[in-house]
Amino acid sequence: MATCSKNSKADADDEINDPGAAPYGNFINYYSFNPPENRLSLIPPALLRDLGYSDETTLILDVGCNSGELSVAFYKHLVPEEQSDRRKVHLLGFDLDETLVQRAQEINPLPSRITFIPLDITKDTNQLQDYFSQHGCSHFHLCLCLAVTMWVHLNHGDSGLLQLLSRLSSMSQHLLLEAQPWKCYRSAARRLRKLGRSDFDHFKTLKIQGDVADHAREHLERHCGMELIQSFGSTAWDRKLLLFRKT
Repeated sequence: MATCSKNSKADADDEINDPGAAPYGNFINYYSFNPPENRLSLIPPALLRDLGYSDETTLILDVGCNSGELSVAFYKHLVPEEQSDRRKVHLLGFDLDETLVQRAQEINPLPSRITFIPLDITKDTNQLQDYFSQHGCSHFHLCLCLAVTMWVHLNHGDSGLLQLLSRLSSMSQHLLLEAQPWKCYRSAARRLRKLGRSDFDHFKTLKIQGDVADHAREHLERHCGMELIQSFGSTAWDRKLLLFRKT
């Protein structure tokens, strides 16, 4: 039976817990160093009402939900407990990491309102269409894409990033976007090299650099029929929270 030394076990634990060790951003304990409050403190609790969603069925999508803590906190932030029974607000969170999704399902305190599924949106959207049918809707009213764009960009290139934005805008009335700045790309690549892993497939060939959030805004407004209607400022990690609306 193989054994490992104490030092090698510590090195393995460090690798597992290092964000760079998960090249798709699906690292564990994410919310221990970026808690939900970092974003929620910038989002008004009355956001759904402000956007015109009050009594009708309202669908929210959380892209790359990880282990679900932010999804749950976001739902509770927008739908107070005393309103949850009479307001038909449903949230669907998905992640490509099935282990994280299972954890999200296990901690989910509102299974009748919040659903978590494993899904790679770069490959398949059939489950999202099934969700629309289940709730009698044709689109999501609000899509959350928070700290996800970089991982799609690094793994699928410029075309993958633009395709993601186009796909989300095609199925959403409003899109709340938090795109990682370019310095985060350099940090993620540096961590990966430090761990002796192969570099991200597309890092050295990306043409979209600099202010990635501005590139995303330009694509959404020029090619996706969306307009920027509000900026909620920047998070503690200097990432803009931008709200877009279908024109």
